[in-house]
Amino acid sequence: MAAQAVAVIVPVFRPDRRLLELLAALSRQTCQDFDLMVLDSGSDGGYRGALAAMGGDWIPVAPGTFDHAATRRLGMEAFPEAAFFVFFTQDAVPADETALAELLAAFDDPRVGCAYGRQLPAPGAGPFGRHARLINYGGESHVYSLEDRRQHGLKTAFMSDTFGAYRASALAAVGGFPRRAVMGEDMYAAARLLLAGWRVAYRAAAKVYHSHDYSLWREFQRSFDIGAFQAREGWIRERFGAAEGAGLRFVRDEAGFLLREAPWRLPEMVLRDGMKFLGYRLGLGERRLPASLKRRLGMNRGFWEQDTKE
Repeated sequence: MAAQAVAVIVPVFRPDRRLLELLAALSRQTCQDFDLMVLDSGSDGGYRGALAAMGGDWIPVAPGTFDHAATRRLGMEAFPEAAFFVFFTQDAVPADETALAELLAAFDDPRVGCAYGRQLPAPGAGPFGRHARLINYGGESHVYSLEDRRQHGLKTAFMSDTFGAYRASALAAVGGFPRRAVMGEDMYAAARLLLAGWRVAYRAAAKVYHSHDYSLWREFQRSFDIGAFQAREGWIRERFGAAEGAGLRFVRDEAGFLLREAPWRLPEMVLRDGMKFLGYRLGLGERRLPASLKRRLGMNRGFWEQDTKE
């Protein structure tokens, strides 16, 4: 990729030590030609010395107003001249010094509108966290266009800005992120880009450590938010297909993984996946639920607090 303006943006909320690990890893990247911004919606500011040493800046975001889409829009507005936007979450730590360069290399193809990297299980991750990363982020790179939806369905529009990048001109041409989103702003953008003729790239050589070992309740809440996002953006399911088929394939693969790695946790898998399915189905019907209940069921509490006030 030719040298052009790159903006690296990191939204944070109550970050732990991994944010400092992320900043340290960014300081060691072979690609150093980038601006750096942290969007802070709740922290003790302990990272700011390291950020300042890198020439980075930060923008405060009122904790109760954080929104996955609107907050990222705020960060992008700080870099009107950027040709590419790279997003990290606060707990996604580059696995080596070439992660950023490998991700940006996707844009050597002028047809690529967005790209995302491989997420490896974080050190110490449990079997559920490890499996989710291994099945969703394989070792083979690919580039999808709209035609690939016939084979891959909704997976064609999969995109993760846990560690992902966008061509600024392409994202602007399709209207950018949605005004507000409980989650899924990355899939929304990828779907818009695909429909406009752009391509989505997965770069297996661009690697970060990132995984979660959610509790049963957090799995339910996350699945509720996923269902709510897909219900509100129903055009994505209409144009690319529903998620249920991919969900069944995930469960079958997960069962095989646990049989090999941790067979004693198979009963937990049944309960865990049942909670995820229930949360997802309730999320799909969230419009029929009372506001007070949605504030309890959703993971993105700030979104639901704001949403149910409108």
